[in-house]
Amino acid sequence: MSHGAVRPPAGIAVDLRPETAADRPFLLELYASTRWAELRAAPWTDVQKRAFLDMQFQAQATHYRATYENARWDVVTVNGATAGRLYLCCMPGQLRIVDISLQPEYHGLGIGTYLMRSLIASAATEGLRLSVHVEQANPALRWYERLGFEVVDVRTPYLYMERPPSALEVT
Repeated sequence: MSHGAVRPPAGIAVDLRPETAADRPFLLELYASTRWAELRAAPWTDVQKRAFLDMQFQAQATHYRATYENARWDVVTVNGATAGRLYLCCMPGQLRIVDISLQPEYHGLGIGTYLMRSLIASAATEGLRLSVHVEQANPALRWYERLGFEVVDVRTPYLYMERPPSALEVT
């Protein structure tokens, strides 16, 4: 995945491939990695936490598929290894980032920023706004702001963010 001047971090090959049913175990672990820290304080056993995360993962998948019928459900690979997911939905006038997640071992390597800059460039080429919902307590909120996203609506606990058309040039 590359768009014009947007390049992946040196020595890292980042690709997307369509999600398959065989990816479910990986996707569940990815989802759990994004939620495990918030469950640390819960007075449950690890087995109970895993059961809760499995239920939440299934609920999220069902919601995403029902809400974003025409979305692309892609798995992110890094140097051939399964590393994350990128779910996108093209909507009238906008490209919606339904979800972008990477396994913790891929954080801080510039992979997410590369993916986002590629999306920014694609949206600019198509003349689309780039939008995303972010939980208010999500540490990624600052990352989205650094990439030029602005809060345009609050739907507690989520912030609806867009990268305005005037900011769609690649940074």
